[in-house]
Amino acid sequence: MALQSLRRTSGVSEQFSSTILDSLSEAVLVVDADSHIRYANLSAEQFFGVGRARLVGHPLSEFVPEDTPLFSLLEQVTATGGAVAENGVTLASPRIGNRFCALRLSPVVDSDGLVVVSLTEQTIARNIDRQMSHRSAARSVSALAAMLAHEVKNPLSGIRGAAQLLEQSVPDSERELTNLICEETDRIVALVDRMEAFADGRPIERGPINIHQVLNHVRRLSQNGFGKNVRFVETYDPSLPEVHGDRDQLIQVFLNLVKNACEVPGDSDREIELSTAFKHGLRLAVPGQQAKVNLPLVVSVRDNGRGVSDEIRGHLFDAFVTNKPTGTGLGLALVAKIINDHGGAIEFDSEPGRTTFRVMLPLQISSSAPPSFTAGSAAS
Repeated sequence: MALQSLRRTSGVSEQFSSTILDSLSEAVLVVDADSHIRYANLSAEQFFGVGRARLVGHPLSEFVPEDTPLFSLLEQVTATGGAVAENGVTLASPRIGNRFCALRLSPVVDSDGLVVVSLTEQTIARNIDRQMSHRSAARSVSALAAMLAHEVKNPLSGIRGAAQLLEQSVPDSERELTNLICEETDRIVALVDRMEAFADGRPIERGPINIHQVLNHVRRLSQNGFGKNVRFVETYDPSLPEVHGDRDQLIQVFLNLVKNACEVPGDSDREIELSTAFKHGLRLAVPGQQAKVNLPLVVSVRDNGRGVSDEIRGHLFDAFVTNKPTGTGLGLALVAKIINDHGGAIEFDSEPGRTTFRVMLPLQISSSAPPSFTAGSAAS
């Protein structure tokens, strides 16, 4: 076995070697000279989305296409007998989607062509910069919302009142115009009310939340409204611990994400998958705390629509950015703010036929300020 070779070189027991490898956040495989998987750690199961029994003994090509750089690096290690490393490698397949990874390959000493392959997903680290821009956008909208609430809503109330008085003194043929004034002022007030959510700086009322109950509530709301013609698939980890957060705000987050997924143009056979998982790897520094906060709770919303257009991909969480004819562009900006207030992070990847939003939440976080998303926040 692969671990027996590791035991000979390290002097530790096979069971202890397995325990060490399972504690790593990186996906670790041991591949033989025929490119068959001889060992996979716990993170590799999570990376490929299948159990260890499904990985071990099977060709690596069943999970990663042979035209990816991983196979050329394997050939290089086998030919030279030296370790290699490469960052920024994209691994793509229907099974694993698009993964942006760092690869580390090393030959196992005194073995029959065994190679240790380490895969570290860099998608989260690459998107930390996005989190910083999300926070900046939310702060800008917060300031704008506070100004609009004071400077716009009060005059609008006067305009609407004047239109109602005018309506009493004009003939019926002209009341259509006064009704139009009232309708438009109501529409603008509703928009400002939505923006006021950004200016709410009150601390979150946190409590233990079963995230699956939140998702079930969102699914029921969707199926009885905008998602009645969409097929929902639920893939939940039943052992997931509770989230420490605000139930109503988390419902708002996932309701917005599901509503967007339902409204994205696509084929008539629409499907949305709601999934949860417990994953290691991302840690963020929280001001006022020495220890970094883990974000192991991952909730994903996947749809099979046309995907996010390139024009708005880099600004998707900015306020007023939308590709909907009647959209306000505030939904995802509010989602980013709420997740940030919960000390979490949100990311997405998109291609035609598959778009996935991932919300990463901490197990528990103190009532201090939200995390500071710095370049060194992501665990490698």
